[in-house]
Amino acid sequence: MDSRQRVSAALNHRQPDRVPIDFGATAVTGMHCLVVEKLRDHYGLEYSPVKIVDPYQMLGEIDSELAEAIGVDVLGISPPMNMFGVENRDWKEWQTPWGQTVQVAGEFRVAPADKGGLYVYPGGDPDAPPSAHMPAGGYFFDTIVRQEPFNEDQLDPEDNLEEFGLFSDADIEYWRGMAEDLGSCPRAVVGVPGGLALGDIALVPAPFLKHPHGIRDISEWYMSTMIRRDYVKSIFEKQTDIALANLETFHGIMGDLVDVVFVCGTDFGTQDSQFCSAETFRDVWLPYYRKMNDWIHANTEWKTFKHCCGSIQPLLPVMIEAGFDIINPVQVGAADMDPRDLKRKYGRDLVFWGGGVDTQKTLPHGKPADVREEVLRHCEIFGAGGGFVFGAIHNVQANVPLENAIAMLDAVREFNGG
Repeated sequence: MDSRQRVSAALNHRQPDRVPIDFGATAVTGMHCLVVEKLRDHYGLEYSPVKIVDPYQMLGEIDSELAEAIGVDVLGISPPMNMFGVENRDWKEWQTPWGQTVQVAGEFRVAPADKGGLYVYPGGDPDAPPSAHMPAGGYFFDTIVRQEPFNEDQLDPEDNLEEFGLFSDADIEYWRGMAEDLGSCPRAVVGVPGGLALGDIALVPAPFLKHPHGIRDISEWYMSTMIRRDYVKSIFEKQTDIALANLETFHGIMGDLVDVVFVCGTDFGTQDSQFCSAETFRDVWLPYYRKMNDWIHANTEWKTFKHCCGSIQPLLPVMIEAGFDIINPVQVGAADMDPRDLKRKYGRDLVFWGGGVDTQKTLPHGKPADVREEVLRHCEIFGAGGGFVFGAIHNVQANVPLENAIAMLDAVREFNGG
């Protein structure tokens, strides 16, 4: 099997020749730039400053050389704008606070923060209020909430829709260029058209907008899902209409070049429980997710990808009902997320994308032998009969020892037969 056939088998719950691997296809399956640089050096690849494809999380590009070295089977295609509203182009060198030379987008702008660390500016505009902050000693940015005062009686859903719109001519031209580049791609492709996520807390504060309107405070947004439910539903309804139109355009350009579409990264789980009940999910989110997923399944061969951290087993049945094919990151260290239990109950309906190794405990703090044991065990459980794409549980963070990252990759290779 080639990479695309391998991933296709896994996505259709057939046993592939080996467990397929994803690192770098999405903003939730990547690696911190520091780890990327160390791995490139470990595999003897020529030095080049790592490109920061997601400056919000400081994720490094898994380029074709590194992808080949670690056996990656998946490629991701994402919108031109990054999380700070800057196009990923016109690359320039920049030295991080920890002393690593990297490449960032040409319009990426930072400035020293008042109490240490760095501010970053939306759209690269230093005249706009900073939208994120990297604390002193930090390795990624945290969103700055910029909540404008609002009148409870004059809330307008359009204010929370200002970042959503039909693809522009420039967007369409960008995606056409991507489609041309994919013509001979040997790997499976995850398409991230953008604009499909409903109430994603990483996106609600809008770090890419210079002066966001509407409800942008995270706590206020969570309260709105309970006390302003009609307002939230109005946003979701209009956003879904836009999303469906863009999906039709995206499909017209990409066709069967894409294998998976990243629908949503909205989190519903904490370490120990859920942000909402299954009943609330069914009322507030399910109708709109189902519209998107139903359109995708009726008009394409794509599988739909749902990212959701935490303890979410009680929500998995309604996520299946909403039409999701894939769940990520499969946070097995959270409460009620035992791998065998998940595979037994949901393995026929869901593909587990991730879940390979715990990035909170084992990978950063364990020994290489601990990493190997966990990877082999999870590959055996999740990989049985297909329905599994190996990845870490969310992104590989900066503090992961190189020997542990190598142990993870070696263990997958060992499981796959060397």
